Amino acid sequence: MAVSLKVNGAAHSVAAEPDTPLLYVLRNDLGLNAAKFGCGLGQCGACTVLVDGAPARSCITPIGALGQSEITTLEGLGTVERPHPLQAAFMAEQAAQCGYCISGMIMLAKALLDRNPLPSEAEVRVGLAGNLCRCGTHNRIVRAVLRAAQMGGRI
Repeated sequence: MAVSLKVNGAAHSVAAEPDTPLLYVLRNDLGLNAAKFGCGLGQCGACTVLVDGAPARSCITPIGALGQSEITTLEGLGTVERPHPLQAAFMAEQAAQCGYCISGMIMLAKALLDRNPLPSEAEVRVGLAGNLCRCGTHNRIVRAVLRAAQMGGRI
């Protein structure tokens, strides 16, 4: 069965069943590997993407439920040559250690800053609490989000 998706501004048709998790389609069919498989239960946040601007756990989001929604992955934010302000801030703060959680953290931070362009440190910590980082770079991640907010508010 063919399912149509709009990912990072481009239309795609993929041969997959409607109950196929979005994460599988992103990685296996579209070659977008930033979102990671962590727990497979929607609890760790490594697979977080934006669906119509809201964070979604792609490992538990069936593609059949997406309709005409706009899906944004980390690859849709910026490029190596022109990184998104959040990506630049994460690099400047050296927020990634192993890097496994970073895509999900950046996508969750993007949604947070779109809702609240100048959050306090406490608001950032609460906003990112649903995503796990096992390397312990939480303080660098929080600093990166605060830096990005100072770089431009709603980004």
